[in-house]
Amino acid sequence: MTGEPLLQIKGLVTEFRTESGTVRAVKGVDLTVEAGQTVALVGESGSGKSVTSLSVMRLIAPAIGSIAAGEILFRGRDGVVTDLAVEHEARMRAIRGNEISMIFQEPMTSLNPTLKVGSQIAEAARLHQGLTGRAAHDRAVEMLSLVEIPEARRRADAYPHQLSGGMRQRVMIAMALVCRPSLLIADEPTTALDVTVQLQILELIRRLQREIGMGVLFITHNLGVVAELADRVAVMYSGRIVETATTEALFDRPSHPYTRGLLASMPTIDRAARSRGEVARLREIPGNVPDPARPTAGCDFNPRCSFTIAECRKDIPPLFDVKAGHLSRCLRWSELNG
Repeated sequence: MTGEPLLQIKGLVTEFRTESGTVRAVKGVDLTVEAGQTVALVGESGSGKSVTSLSVMRLIAPAIGSIAAGEILFRGRDGVVTDLAVEHEARMRAIRGNEISMIFQEPMTSLNPTLKVGSQIAEAARLHQGLTGRAAHDRAVEMLSLVEIPEARRRADAYPHQLSGGMRQRVMIAMALVCRPSLLIADEPTTALDVTVQLQILELIRRLQREIGMGVLFITHNLGVVAELADRVAVMYSGRIVETATTEALFDRPSHPYTRGLLASMPTIDRAARSRGEVARLREIPGNVPDPARPTAGCDFNPRCSFTIAECRKDIPPLFDVKAGHLSRCLRWSELNG
C-alpha cells in the first residue's frame, strides 16, 4: 500500500465542440475516492456528473469532446499511479472493465440485445483474465449467482429482453464486477427501478464492496440513496463541485445554498399536515441549470439563489474550508453553516 488515494481527480476540465463554439461541461473538478470508500456525486441533470465519470473512463468521443486540462490519477493493483487523462488508448482498454468498471444508467441500451447475457459477462473474463470456453462461461454463471439471480445457469442463456428490469441491472453489475475491479463507477444504477428492487440493488453493491474492497463513485440525484450508501458526498452544479463533506456533515449542516435546496426538495412525511387533510407540497429550487454555452457571471448558482449579494455576481468563489474535510463554494457559507 502506497498511501495514495485510489482515484484523485485534479482540476478536470472537459469540453465539447458545438456549432456555436466550445462548451465546458466540467470546469476544474477536484475529487478523491479512497479504497473501500463510497463517494456520491450528486446534482441535477445537466450538472456534469455523467461527463465527469465518462472522463474518468476516457469514453468521451474524440469527434465531439475531449479532456482539456487536469489530471485523473488512478492507483492500479500494482500500486503504480497512472494519469488516465493522458494514458495511451491501448492501456485504457486494459484498465476499462478490469481495474475500473462502470454500471450505466439504462441496461437495455448498454446490453447487446443480440447476445445472451452469459456471453456478454464472459467476454470480460476472456479479455482480461485469459479464460476460454467453458471456464469463461462458468465464471459468468458464478457472477450471476453472486448478484443473486435465481437459476443462474439457465439465466445465462437468456437474452436481455427476456429478463426483468431488476435482473438486467443485476446482469450489468455482474459484468462490471467479473474482474473484481478496484474502482466501480455506478451512474444512476437504480433510476428506472421500483423502490423494492432499488433497495436490493443498493444492498447488493454494498455487500459486494465489502467482499471485494473496491472504491465506489456513485452518481445520483437521489439524496435518499446517498444517505443510505455514501461515506462522502460531492455536490456538483454547472460543472463545478460546490460542496463536499462526509455524508453526516452534509445532511446535518449544509453550507451551500444549492445543497440546502436539494435537501429541502426531498419528500418528507408531514404528519401534522396529513392530520389536517392537507397535501404537503415539495419545495423546489426556482429556475434551471444554466446553459453551459452561456456561462453565468460570478457564482454559477447566483441567478437561482436567495442568498445572492453583489459580490456573488463578480467572481467565481473558491472552495472555502468549513471545517476539516468540509468545503463550500459560497461566500456566505458561515451564515448558512451557523
